[in-house]
Amino acid sequence: MKKIMIVTGGTSGLGLELVKQGLDKGMFVCNIGRNREKIDELNKVYTENYQGFCGDVSDEDFMIYTIDEIKKLGKIEILINNAEKGIFKMPTEYTKSDIEESFKGFQGMIVASTQVLKATEEKDLKIVNIMSSAALRGNKQESVYCATKWGERGYTESLKVAYKGTSVKIIGVYPGGMNTDFYKKARDYVSEEKQNSFMDPADVADIIMQNVFAKNNLTVADIVIERNS
Repeated sequence: MKKIMIVTGGTSGLGLELVKQGLDKGMFVCNIGRNREKIDELNKVYTENYQGFCGDVSDEDFMIYTIDEIKKLGKIEILINNAEKGIFKMPTEYTKSDIEESFKGFQGMIVASTQVLKATEEKDLKIVNIMSSAALRGNKQESVYCATKWGERGYTESLKVAYKGTSVKIIGVYPGGMNTDFYKKARDYVSEEKQNSFMDPADVADIIMQNVFAKNNLTVADIVIERNS
């Protein structure tokens, strides 16, 4: 039976690196993303042990259908919640639509985790929640972004308590800034020069995978990843 790893938001940046490294680990990788063009492109690039699904991870009906389809492919062993949206503004500049869009990643984490837990009957599963160092501190132009990440952190900690002593393992990941297109629409906040000094997403993915696939009978519950100053 195929061993399945699900990655949400895996069409670029850290998510795509996690997809690649999951394939290298011999997993059948299911990638869920909203960008139809990128999903179609990756389905052409990866023709073995890979399937992309296009849709919004925060859409419960879509996720119920998608997880049911993935379950037909094999045994779901790993869920990596990576999908997120960052909108960076001063506190008084956020609009209602900004707030709603920002919280979609948080909603998606809950929806995806819920459906995968149901599909696996809460057995032999690792849920990896990729958050941000913004879940550990406040930042000037990240009030709403931090709010979503602090919420994700609370959800992650609650999952740990709910599944303590079971075969469901929960891992919280808190990476600092990475050199991806994440800040592309916020150049007044993070310049391209500053972005280029951030961490390589491939290196961050490697650290995550080392812990997710650790062979010893241990689980690293929290991973904080920062660049060397």
